[in-house]
Amino acid sequence: MWAQLMRRTLLSLILRLLFLNPVAAGNCSGDGQQLLQQLQHQADLMQDTGTLLDLYIRIQGLDVSGLKEHCQERPGVFPREDVLQKLSRRDFLQTLNTELGRVLHRLAILQQDLPKVLELEVAKMYMHGVRNNIHCMAQLLRGSPKTDEPTLANQGTSPPPTPASDAFQRKLEGCRFLRGYHRFMHSVGRVFRKWRETPSRRSRRHSPRRVLQKEVHRMQPSMRGKRLVPRGQLPR
Repeated sequence: MWAQLMRRTLLSLILRLLFLNPVAAGNCSGDGQQLLQQLQHQADLMQDTGTLLDLYIRIQGLDVSGLKEHCQERPGVFPREDVLQKLSRRDFLQTLNTELGRVLHRLAILQQDLPKVLELEVAKMYMHGVRNNIHCMAQLLRGSPKTDEPTLANQGTSPPPTPASDAFQRKLEGCRFLRGYHRFMHSVGRVFRKWRETPSRRSRRHSPRRVLQKEVHRMQPSMRGKRLVPRGQLPR
């Protein structure tokens, strides 16, 4: 029964990841809106606790009454949503790229206490793909910095705690970290959604409608200093 449940979970996860397949490294498209939509959908998927946290809780035996209540996000490990909303688009992408790198590093540590689980490997591969999409989006932003080094001071964040020596405490710390990760991706999805609802100033300034309005205004003859002539009369 457990093996069947795991296979169904894995199949569902893989199908969803394939549906939102990240771009291959170095294969960036020039369609910014399509890429932005894909990033938002990917963030919405990654906030789902079924992709990591629920699996971790089951494997570590924390899915019992009295233990799950301790699996709460530790404040300050991931940026808050209000901090993310205030960032420029370039700094936001930089922060997201950096945080995903931290998650990948932490997953490698967590896996030392876990059996070989294919779902975790799939999730890690997916994060690498999403970072490729972040890189492509950064390239579309004019003058954006590279996304391999952080440029943002970690406002509202603090380094994750050093893993405890006690096995049970390590389980709780891993659970809390993954809870914070899913909450963080929920905030990321809300930021991307706001981007889609509010185009950048540059895109509004260069939209076809605004360009057409400026062109029509430029072509209209100026009426300043001219006297209207009554119909039927010629100017003297």
